[in-house]
Amino acid sequence: MVNVSIVASGTRGDVQPYVALGQGLQQVGYRVRVLTNENFESLVTEAGLGFASTGENIEAIIQSEEWRKTTESGNFIKILGKMQSEMKRHAARIAQTLPDLIKGSDLLITGMGGIGGIYALAEMLHIPVIQAYVFPFTPTGEFPAPLVPKLPLGGAVNRLSFRIVRQMFWQNSKVADTAIRQAVGMGKGSFWGPFGSLQRHHVPALYGFSRYVLPRPQDWPKNHLVTGYWYLDAPDNWAPPTDLVEFLNAGKAPVYIGFGSMINSNPEEAGKIALEALERSGQRGIIASGWGGLKPSQLPDTVYAISSIPHSWLFPRMAAVVHHGGAGTTSAGLRAGIPSIIIPFMGDQPFWGKRVADLGVGTNPIPRKKLTSENLAAAISDAVSNTTMQQKAARLGQNIRDEDGIGKAVSLIEQFSQSLGVAQPSSSAVSS
Repeated sequence: MVNVSIVASGTRGDVQPYVALGQGLQQVGYRVRVLTNENFESLVTEAGLGFASTGENIEAIIQSEEWRKTTESGNFIKILGKMQSEMKRHAARIAQTLPDLIKGSDLLITGMGGIGGIYALAEMLHIPVIQAYVFPFTPTGEFPAPLVPKLPLGGAVNRLSFRIVRQMFWQNSKVADTAIRQAVGMGKGSFWGPFGSLQRHHVPALYGFSRYVLPRPQDWPKNHLVTGYWYLDAPDNWAPPTDLVEFLNAGKAPVYIGFGSMINSNPEEAGKIALEALERSGQRGIIASGWGGLKPSQLPDTVYAISSIPHSWLFPRMAAVVHHGGAGTTSAGLRAGIPSIIIPFMGDQPFWGKRVADLGVGTNPIPRKKLTSENLAAAISDAVSNTTMQQKAARLGQNIRDEDGIGKAVSLIEQFSQSLGVAQPSSSAVSS
C-alpha cells in the first residue's frame, strides 16, 4: 500500500480542498492520511481518510478577543505578526511531533502548511513532495500576488510582488522550521526559505482552481499546473433540516449571507447589517453564523439562521451569495452558477473579490471595514436583478461543473509520483 500524507493548515475553507483531494487519491488505491488542526478530525475521518493532529486548535485561537481585533483591522502585516507569535508558542511542540507523523510516508503533498519545516523534513527523510495550493503562489509576470491584487504593475514587478509575499510567509514560519531542524539535528536552513530548493529540484505544483476563473500563467514552470477546483460534497447520507427545506419551498430563492471562519469584533452589529440589507433590498435570506461572524437576533419570518451547512447543497438554491471571499467559499458560489457579493476581510480574499467582479459574475467587492446596510442592500439588489451578471454566472458555473478538478489532480499526482520513483497502488492506472 502506498502511503500519502497531506499536510494542510488554516481554517476549514483552507483544509477542506485537501480533504477532497485525499478522498480522490484514496479512491484509486492510495492510503491517505491528513495532518491538520485538531478541529477538523471529523471532517477528515467522515471523508474516510486517516487523521493526525498537528496540535493546534485554530478555532480557539481565532475566537480570542485579541485575534478578533487583529482580524477586524484587515492589516495583513499585523495578522502575519500575530500568526508569528502563535507559531513561536507552538514551535517546540510542533518540532517534537511532526517528524514522527510524516515518517513512513511514501509521498508528501502540501502547500502553505509545508513552509514551516515540512519541506526540510521531507528532504531529510528522502520523501518525495508535490506542492498543492488553492491560490496562486508561483511567481508570474501576468498579475500581482494575491495579497496586492490592485497594484497596477506588470512583468518583473509582478514577479517581485510574489517573491516578497513568499518571503513574508517564510519569515512568519521560519521559527517552526528552525525548531524542527534543531530537533532532528539538521543544519540551518536558507535565509530565503525553501523556495530556491523547490525550484532547483523542479518540485511539481498543482493548483486547485479553475482555468475559467484564472487561466494558468504562461510563464509558470511546465510542471506547475491548474487542475480545476477540489470539491468535497456532502456525504450521500446527509439530509438538510426539514424546517430549512420548508423555508426554501415557502417563497422565492433567498440570498445567503455568511462569513465562514472570519471573526467580527462586533458580531451583533454584523448581524444587524445583514438583516437591514435584506429588508432594504426586499429579499428573503439565509444567515450563517460560522465561527462567530454573524449573530442576528429577532429574526423575521423571511430570514432563516444556520450555523453551517454544505455549500454544495445550499448554494444552488440561492439567488445570490454574500461571503468573505475565501478560496473555498468563492469556488462554491461560482460552481453554483449564481452571482457573488464578496466582503473581503484579509489575505487572498480581495484578490478573489476582484477576480469575481472582473469576470462579471458578481458585484464589486465591499471591504469589510466599509460594509454598511446601505451598500450591501444595493449590491444585493444588483445581483438579483442584473440579468447579464446572472447569465455570466450561470455559464461559468456550468463550465466549472464540467471540469473534474480532483480527477485531473489525481492523474497528475500519479504521473508525478511515478517520475519521483513512488510505487503505484495496484488499482491505479497512470495516464500516458
